[in-house]
Amino acid sequence: MSAVIQIYRQSLDHLLAPVVPYLQDPAVSEVMINGHDEIYVERHGKVQRVAARFADPASLRAAARNITQYAGKRLDPDIPSIEARLPDGSRVHILQPPAARRGLCIAIRKFSQHRLRLRELIERDALSREAAEFLAISVRLAKNLIVSGGTGSGKTTLLNCLSEAIPQEARIVVIEDATELQLQQEHVVPLEAQPADRHGRGGISIRELFRASLRMRPDRIIVGECRGGEALDMIQAMTSGHAGSMSTCHANGPLDALNRLETMALMSGVEMPLLALRSQLISAVDLIVQIVRQRDGGRRISQITEVLKTEDRDRYQLRDIFRLDMSRGVGGEGGRGELVWTGTRPTFGSELRERGDVRWARLSARLWQIPVATVEG
Repeated sequence: MSAVIQIYRQSLDHLLAPVVPYLQDPAVSEVMINGHDEIYVERHGKVQRVAARFADPASLRAAARNITQYAGKRLDPDIPSIEARLPDGSRVHILQPPAARRGLCIAIRKFSQHRLRLRELIERDALSREAAEFLAISVRLAKNLIVSGGTGSGKTTLLNCLSEAIPQEARIVVIEDATELQLQQEHVVPLEAQPADRHGRGGISIRELFRASLRMRPDRIIVGECRGGEALDMIQAMTSGHAGSMSTCHANGPLDALNRLETMALMSGVEMPLLALRSQLISAVDLIVQIVRQRDGGRRISQITEVLKTEDRDRYQLRDIFRLDMSRGVGGEGGRGELVWTGTRPTFGSELRERGDVRWARLSARLWQIPVATVEG
């Protein structure tokens, strides 16, 4: 650790003293400061108010100023919304008055030092072993995948876990607003959007990074989250030689995810008939993985849905491969449910059969009762 980072860490620990115990608590995933005297934390998936507080608004502002200085930014009254990070990589969002009407607000999304793997999600009952195998095989097959869910549902964590199935030899370009993904492959090019300074200089958007990435010979492109016009660029990249790309979006279900991607693509400013856009989206996206946060705070995959490539391109046709059955699993009806196979086979199964994929053969034999010799042959 460099001396400069060490100094920043010490000064931040001093200025953020009221919330340091929560930042150091591995059970806490987010710290939400709604003014100097109102602090909430998310612990084990549940949000609760804590007794901690800053001495006064000036103390909170001093902490915010120190955070922005570490990120090379300024706590400027003319910039009401500021993205930054702590020395450990935790993501910070700061909102200032008058946009924050009750005073300066800070949300700290903690950066986990432990990188979850798919097998740990299985152990946590976030998905079944068969569903995990199916997703890993789909990623290996370079299917384009969207992880959909609400705020705090674990979309980025799931995307990170799925990325472990990408072959080591692939050149992966990762584009994010704030760095969160922790890919373990050797050939990863991480890119991060940057806001412009107060004079409008030096900024680069997700969309500009995406366009630049296409000229960097990526095998796969991962966009941390689609929020705007970059959705159109991603859709076109998926259909023009960049198979195996992945991203996340905020949506309540697979169909909502497609409709939201459609809306964001229309925000690009490119004139395109809706039918043509919808046709491209159908061609681009292969699977949508829906993740939800349940009442007990746990994160579960609720659907793994295939986007069907039909001749009818004026409407989306979806088919669940796996679905969360709330009548099964621990607790029965009203419990956490169980992610089960719907009885439907994916249309791209023949591609894996042609490759002679051993994992696919074993999954097919176990789940779909297809003889291994038939699948391998």
